[in-house]
Amino acid sequence: MGLSNFARYPSLRDKTVFITGGGSGIGAAIVENFVDQGSRVAFVDIEDAWSRKLCEDLKDQYGTAPQYIHCDIKDIAALQSTIDKVSRDLGDIAVLVNNAANDMRHDWTTVTPDYWDERMAINLRPMFFTVQSVIPQMKRLGGGSIINFGSVSWKLAQGGMPAYTSAKAAVHGLTRGLARDFGKDGIRVNTVVPGWVMTERQLKLWVTPEAEKQIDQSQCLQGRVQPTDLARMVLFLASDDSRMCSAQEFTVDGGWV
Repeated sequence: MGLSNFARYPSLRDKTVFITGGGSGIGAAIVENFVDQGSRVAFVDIEDAWSRKLCEDLKDQYGTAPQYIHCDIKDIAALQSTIDKVSRDLGDIAVLVNNAANDMRHDWTTVTPDYWDERMAINLRPMFFTVQSVIPQMKRLGGGSIINFGSVSWKLAQGGMPAYTSAKAAVHGLTRGLARDFGKDGIRVNTVVPGWVMTERQLKLWVTPEAEKQIDQSQCLQGRVQPTDLARMVLFLASDDSRMCSAQEFTVDGGWV
């Protein structure tokens, strides 16, 4: 898939990496890029068909497959149990990528307390509890990298999904607070902020001809942000090359914000 022309990070070889929402879209690109770097990769998702197909394709291309475990990240006990299994199978987790999210649009007039809580249970709550699980492992390793996914949506004052934009704004506070808590242990915490990324889901649901015009007018750079563009930023933040980067936002949006 054309990854050979891009940077290699020796520090990522044989490191154990755990990714949420790795079966498709940005997550799948992140999984592939870490496999290409020689990392020991595990990911969770709820889409079994996509996830298994990804594992098969990567096995065919790279000779090794990531570990896929079905897990609904809203179930915190199951999520933390999965993290424990990954550490037993692949070794202590050195890199955590909190990628999973759901940006379904919703009218503020129809939001109920249950719906609000469900949006938080997908888009915010799992990030804290994955961190809680991996920190003892990273301390044993002498350090690590945690990469949380934010969004430009709230910075652009985007309407039509208030629970999502609220959760994504909160990610930035979570990142900065945890970076302070764990810096003394050599654990870095950063936020990657995607712009409008051309995933299959976005293309199917939201990228209309009108949206294409908006992208052309808003981005400084021509072209479209692809999932692998986000994956390359994640690789940098996971590697030792970013050893003095923490509590920061790294935006990949073609120059929109």
